[in-house]
Amino acid sequence: MNKVILSGNLTRDFETRTYNGSTTVAKSAIAVARNFSKDGETDFFNITAFGKTADFCDKWFSKGSRVFIEGRLQTSNYTDKDGNKR
Repeated sequence: MNKVILSGNLTRDFETRTYNGSTTVAKSAIAVARNFSKDGETDFFNITAFGKTADFCDKWFSKGSRVFIEGRLQTSNYTDKDGNKR
C-alpha cells in the first residue's frame, strides 16, 4: 500500500492547466514542519491534483493556506545533459 498523509501550508498558488479540453491538472507545493525537530526544520513536497479535485484546489486554496492532504507518494528520475541519472 502506498498512502501518505501530510498537513502543512501551500508555498505557492496552484498552477492549473487543462489537457485535451477536459482533463484539469493543478500543481503546487506544501511545506511540512517537523514537530520533533529542535531546529524547526521543514520538508517541502510537490503536489498534483487531477479532475474535480484540481478545480476545487484552484478555486479555494492560495499561497499560505493550511491544507491536509491524503494521497500516494511517487518519485521520479531523469538523465541530465551530462548523462548522469538524477
